[in-house]
Amino acid sequence: MYTTIVVGTDGSERAHRAVERAVELAAAWDATLHIVHAYQGTREAIEDAAREVIAQTAANIEAAGVAVRTHAIQGDPADVMLDFAYDSGADLIVVGNRGMTGKRRILGSVPNAVAHDASCAVMIVPTHHD
Repeated sequence: MYTTIVVGTDGSERAHRAVERAVELAAAWDATLHIVHAYQGTREAIEDAAREVIAQTAANIEAAGVAVRTHAIQGDPADVMLDFAYDSGADLIVVGNRGMTGKRRILGSVPNAVAHDASCAVMIVPTHHD
């Protein structure tokens, strides 16, 4: 059973698939879902755009009755996810599988880094269409 679930999003359709799975799990286990959006840069416009991405995502989730918290955090996406999950005592991190194949797999990607360095369970969700 999971009580604290963390999922990252960049607002893309692929990330939305991982968020959908995280919502399903949070609803099934009555867990709190933390949506994390990592952004680069410090300009106010970038921060506002990051907050908008997660606010739109959260509004739909709250309507479904899932407890959700949003976090826009500056930094590298993998580092942000790992640090947030550790600091929040997360039981589960949900990430999409983008970057798990080809050159990005060798050079590194968010799901690879999270899968290898997480302090809790990790679910990697297929995010591509067949």
